[in-house]
Amino acid sequence: MGHPFSAAAQLTSIRRVLDELREPLDMNVSVQLWDGSVIPLGNNVDGKYLIQFSGPGVIGSLLRRPSLETLVRLYATGHVSFEGGDLIEISSALRASRSNRERLKKISKWMLAKAALPFLFARTKDSEVSKDFRDDMVGRVEKRRNNKDYVQFHYDVSNEFYELFLGEEMVYTCAYFKDPNNSLDQAQRDKLDMICRKLRLVPGDRLLDIGCGWGALLCHAAQHYGAIAHGITLSQEQHDYTVAKIKRLGLEDRVSVQICDYADHVGTYDKVCSVGMSEHIGVANYPRYFKKINSLLRDRGLVLNHAIARRAKVSRRSMQRIRPERRLLLKYIFPGSELTPVGMTTDFLEKTGFEIQDVESWREHYALTTRMWCQRLSANKEEAIRLVGVERYRLWVAYLAGAAGGFEAGSIKLFQVLASKHKAKGLSGMPPTRDDLYRAA
Repeated sequence: MGHPFSAAAQLTSIRRVLDELREPLDMNVSVQLWDGSVIPLGNNVDGKYLIQFSGPGVIGSLLRRPSLETLVRLYATGHVSFEGGDLIEISSALRASRSNRERLKKISKWMLAKAALPFLFARTKDSEVSKDFRDDMVGRVEKRRNNKDYVQFHYDVSNEFYELFLGEEMVYTCAYFKDPNNSLDQAQRDKLDMICRKLRLVPGDRLLDIGCGWGALLCHAAQHYGAIAHGITLSQEQHDYTVAKIKRLGLEDRVSVQICDYADHVGTYDKVCSVGMSEHIGVANYPRYFKKINSLLRDRGLVLNHAIARRAKVSRRSMQRIRPERRLLLKYIFPGSELTPVGMTTDFLEKTGFEIQDVESWREHYALTTRMWCQRLSANKEEAIRLVGVERYRLWVAYLAGAAGGFEAGSIKLFQVLASKHKAKGLSGMPPTRDDLYRAA
């Protein structure tokens, strides 16, 4: 009888488990083990999609800590690989298992426990992720937050990396698809235009873009609406890119940008936009954030807050609980970020002197946007790896695929909220209908 922890025992055990799973799962996916053997997870597998395990340590790691973070860590470090399509395609193939949960319950727990025995001490080498944020990644306490560190961790990867998937305008927020068949570039231009329309920009309007990204909205507002646009960012890479773009387009007299924390900015504006910015500051800082925006706007000025949102929870405790998928985002992608229900955002706006004029859901637009980003980054895999390394490439592909799935399922949302400042009583000055938003230019 062979040793219970031998390589032969490990292969025998995992093959038995996968054979038992084939009937209840019945997916068009196969598993390739570390010895090169391939075991299908369905009865009619065509061989297109493949999950690869680098060694018995993969099974051992998942048994000792069966969590989403363990799986992502193993994927990021190359111990688990997916072949045959991008992660969105493979996720769709794996999703078929959800209808078979009752059948999975019929699998012998004793058999699974016995099969796990050979992997108790199996470990993977070099499975720790190096591209993680190692300071306070949650940032709920203002004095412990370092907004610049948070922003630069996420955005200062390299402009060349973002160019691989964002599109011509370098817009890193939800696109607006007038037609689901439109290209990403067209949808992003339509988004920029819709924001300008919602803000009712007119020539000479002073516009502030908080967290201005790579300057697309600033330049669009100046070129097409005659705005005098100013952007602030904490990302050096974004700042330098925007400066070069302004010069290239000859907009130096109408567009400017500076590195500045929103809390330190001073000035008076007719319109303010916060596009994909409020998610970065933490819910505890919302009163300060919207109060600051209010101080920067003239009376009856407009603010548009475009932000990812979460579902409302039944209690404060539930709101503050950090789910596994969010912990991954905080640790590897978006440190310091936090989502809030849209109702909480409108409450904060009203409490700081704004009147809500419009709320619109763009969730399904973001499902399309993130799907396209994931597909474009996957198509540029080799160049992405050259720029940022395998680990960071894999983390980003997983993040974008997860985001696409979340927006499609509805577990995360996206809203645009338009509000007007009301320092004095009286009418808002807004048009009586939304017709002007959709009228041909």
